[in-house]
Amino acid sequence: MRSIVLATSAEDSRAVDAVVAHHTEMNGTLGLLVEALVQAAESSDAPGAATAHRRLVDWTRSDLLPHAQAEEEAMYPHAHRAPEARLLVDAMIAEHGVIGALVDTLAETASPVRAATLGRAIQVLFDVHMTKENEQILPLLAQSSDVSLAGVLDGMHDLLGHSHGHSHGEAATPEAGGCGCGDGGCGGAAETAHTDSGAAAPAPAAAGHSCGCGGHDDAGALPVLDARAVPHAIRHATIFGALDAVAPGAGMVLLAPHDPLPLLAQVDARWPGTFTVDYLERGPETWALAFTR
Repeated sequence: MRSIVLATSAEDSRAVDAVVAHHTEMNGTLGLLVEALVQAAESSDAPGAATAHRRLVDWTRSDLLPHAQAEEEAMYPHAHRAPEARLLVDAMIAEHGVIGALVDTLAETASPVRAATLGRAIQVLFDVHMTKENEQILPLLAQSSDVSLAGVLDGMHDLLGHSHGHSHGEAATPEAGGCGCGDGGCGGAAETAHTDSGAAAPAPAAAGHSCGCGGHDDAGALPVLDARAVPHAIRHATIFGALDAVAPGAGMVLLAPHDPLPLLAQVDARWPGTFTVDYLERGPETWALAFTR
């Protein structure tokens, strides 16, 4: 369960939601990129592993490391002024250095197995780092009367996701399934409107369909995101991040605890006509859907 963060203003509260949502999406993207690499390495798929390896390196260098640098420039100096947070901030900066070194080593290795191991190490470290930032750094800044978190983050697109080009002030909350970037296409319908029945409702994706055949020969080759293990409050943002990692012509399998109709509507709004959706399993405990871009 996500902790409630008190803030000195509504703007700061929205800024907290925006950063947390973006962190969650990044975690979802990283998770799927790493899973694709691990799966290719396990199956001795050399071409697939090479592609997954390259995509992971490219994303860490184009998104993850610039995000870390933006944090150090925008947020950390303000948090470092608080005596109780000084050692924590120093440790967070050191963790950025470790992540950067792991990315450099990842880029240099030629072994798919070693690359998968390094990718998993980056994923675990980022998850721990993200939790500390969400639960300690952001609340500290949001509750400070000397700092406007919204002002600190103003214009820092590397912190909030530059791909959508929207300000933190319009952010949707993670609970609502929004990405935090303020893009209306990111969705806003709460996940509470789902159905828990196994009814064969079609997936509402503009370019998709629901074949209901119960399985596909190629689905076993797709990386899997098990959303059943993801806390409800951040589930949609995690899935959005994973879908961001799906390359054209590729796909992923989503395991959900219910028929994710509200999620599919949000995916259709965010990526109109982009994903084909096939139901592989329809409950009663697990719904499995293959997303193909």
